[in-house]
Amino acid sequence: MSETVSTAETASPAASGALDINGIQALLRHRYPFLLLDRILELQRMKRVVGIKNVTINEPFFNGHFPGAPIMPGVLLVETMAQCGAVLLLTEIKDRDDKLVFFTGIEKARFRRPVVPGDQLRVEVDVLVWRRITGRMDGKVFVDGKLVAEAIISCALVDRNRKMPSSTTSSADSDSAE
Repeated sequence: MSETVSTAETASPAASGALDINGIQALLRHRYPFLLLDRILELQRMKRVVGIKNVTINEPFFNGHFPGAPIMPGVLLVETMAQCGAVLLLTEIKDRDDKLVFFTGIEKARFRRPVVPGDQLRVEVDVLVWRRITGRMDGKVFVDGKLVAEAIISCALVDRNRKMPSSTTSSADSDSAE
């Protein structure tokens, strides 16, 4: 028997596990222009999530990918799968406001058909491995019932306030490099 999420603790989804954009934003830290989900249709705890992304010509990436022939970048299709999986993972975390979900791996990514303005993406993510702070999921993206992209994605939950490694070197480091 599958259990759908339906508590106030998880951004008040409906009995079906559905979330609107407000519920998604209550879980994910992503915001425009990098929030790539519009709705969650189904959420089965620790098992499966199904989301929707409406692709419009107003997406900022279409300005350069490609002028006159807009195609959604494949890497953003993978990111859409990852965001959908992150919604599933974060519904299980009580202190989720203090956490971020990071990619740890992308495997077997395949892009079958181009995604263009006007398409509606149906993103289906199924859990392969579930641990307390990590996950491995099988993601598929469909347009009009046809598979357009798929990948195995891995992620880890990290503390939001943890110190990130600096990308700049100190003057002492640069002096020793000379």
